[in-house]
Amino acid sequence: MYDGDVVVIGGGYAGVRLAKRLDGLARVTLVDRKEVFFHRVASLRAGIRPEWTHTPFIPYDRLLGNGRVVAGKCVRIDTAERQVVLATGERLPYDVVVIATGADYPEPARFSGTTIEEAAKSFAEHQRNVATAEHVLVVGGGPGGVELSAEIRLARPDARVTLAHSGPALLDSTGSTRPGRKALAWLESHGVEVRLDAFMSPGNDFGTYRDARGDIIEADLSFWATGTTPNTLWLRLAGHGDWLNRDGHVKVDRTLRVEGKLDVFAVGDVNDVSELKITPAALAQADIAAHNIRAYLQSSGKHRKEPRFYRPIQRTPLIVPFGPADGLTVLPVPGGESAVLGSRTTTLAKAKTLMTPYMRRQLGYTAA
Repeated sequence: MYDGDVVVIGGGYAGVRLAKRLDGLARVTLVDRKEVFFHRVASLRAGIRPEWTHTPFIPYDRLLGNGRVVAGKCVRIDTAERQVVLATGERLPYDVVVIATGADYPEPARFSGTTIEEAAKSFAEHQRNVATAEHVLVVGGGPGGVELSAEIRLARPDARVTLAHSGPALLDSTGSTRPGRKALAWLESHGVEVRLDAFMSPGNDFGTYRDARGDIIEADLSFWATGTTPNTLWLRLAGHGDWLNRDGHVKVDRTLRVEGKLDVFAVGDVNDVSELKITPAALAQADIAAHNIRAYLQSSGKHRKEPRFYRPIQRTPLIVPFGPADGLTVLPVPGGESAVLGSRTTTLAKAKTLMTPYMRRQLGYTAA
């Protein structure tokens, strides 16, 4: 017996976790514009190494035992009729709707198009460009920029690679100087030119880039790892701009409900919870939202549950691979500076497989 209709908009890490948690309790419909799950953690390597081209794509067909996955684009949430409207005109009734549309990442960590073929073609183009470039510029010294610079360097030891970061230290979001120093030492020891305090913008001539001091860098290929944009424009266009904050994130309360809406939740990168937007946080939010949705749907039954508040994860492990066999892991230490672990821990935890076996198991497939 099912307790209602739940429509989850977005099939990323948070959406998949939430849909799986509620499958069997409610009639779950997962809506995503992509035909497969996109394992973004593996996307940077897939954009560099041909043998990884298809690794990030995992079919949805084994995710839900009772619910269903719909490939389509959501254009509106009709709160009056309690229906999700797709671009095709199809309407999906809901008792609870969850916004899990995530954020848009810069190239190459992006699923281009809607099919595997379209996305794989985009990865192949990046691979060709990296393979032939004489000088690659990476802008942004956060985890993504550091990881991408390392992947490019290992794939192209003969090319010039420059990493430009607007801040005074790499990995400065960790709140500790040790990870940044370790990343800097690795990159420089492998011949990557690292420019700190270098805010970059495109130059006047094609293939040129200018920093805040006016210095010019010439590069025939560039990647901008400078942050993400929440996928919420469709909400604004549909008349729900009041659900968003100034940065475009969905405003949620402590139960992860959209403010003022008992039956609308938002989880993952798309919401305004103040924490690092990384996979462990998205999964933790999905678990709390699943509990609270169950509590809402069963509010009048004998198995009634009280809602739980989500506590933002302020100190969470951060794993930054330097290719498949090196990297660093930042472990928060209560009351002290974070511990920084090296290649062995990082390789086992993430660098070698980029957590692909784990995500394949989450979607019902074997690890291979």
